[in-house]
Amino acid sequence: MGLRLIEPHCSSLLFHRCHAKRLIIKCLAVRADFQPRTGIDFNDGVHLRSPSSDMRLIMSDEVRSRFPDLHVLLKRIDDLRVREKLEKLERFKLEVYERVRSRFSLDSLKDDPIMRAYRDFFWRIGIDPTKIRPASEALIRRILGGKDLPTINTLVDAYNLASVESRIALAAFDADKLEGEELIMRFARSGEEFLGIGMNRPKKLGGEEIVVADSKRLIAIYPYRDADYSKVTLETSRIYLMTCGVPGISLEDLERAEDLATQYIMRFCRE
Repeated sequence: MGLRLIEPHCSSLLFHRCHAKRLIIKCLAVRADFQPRTGIDFNDGVHLRSPSSDMRLIMSDEVRSRFPDLHVLLKRIDDLRVREKLEKLERFKLEVYERVRSRFSLDSLKDDPIMRAYRDFFWRIGIDPTKIRPASEALIRRILGGKDLPTINTLVDAYNLASVESRIALAAFDADKLEGEELIMRFARSGEEFLGIGMNRPKKLGGEEIVVADSKRLIAIYPYRDADYSKVTLETSRIYLMTCGVPGISLEDLERAEDLATQYIMRFCRE
């Protein structure tokens, strides 16, 4: 999730409160341990903080039982303008690269607790994190290796920067391409097919992977690869932003990452 590479893999700013208010009422916060409060619905073991018009994210009993401390945030953001490239975003990337290179080294990165949490989770779901890197780690390693992040489009580029700075995996799905009223997080069915971004043909899943599906098809292998059909394009005007937690990462860390991604998306995709 995040950086679109054909390889394993999605600052201080003033955030305009008028925009924040408009967005927060559309926010879905999905927490396995969230306590009921006014205006929150309960569905299949997952509490949802959202207006009824939003798509809901539901965690299956099997996933919830195996990973009771797994947190995921889902937020809808509307009225977006996605471009191929924006010069001020390209300049901002250079500032982020400098911050990353001053903060991390390849040696220190492997001991970072958030990186370790993602790697541990990958092992638990049958993915070798030395072959398929967690999304934020892949992004940071690329920068530390002296490479720039590829330019995909302004929205993907913006949340990739937030992923780099927060170390949290992020994903975005075109809201107008999703089908149904619910997203389901569940274990894959053995033999189920998935066509990810950058893949030439669908791959068959083994059944140990965690996937996210709308009413018709898979939209992601959680938390590291997004489907081609629901990806963000230049025609995208509404997205669901997913902040991908794993056991060992606090809800507060996820909320900070979501806030930062929202700030960057608003800054570069609302013109």
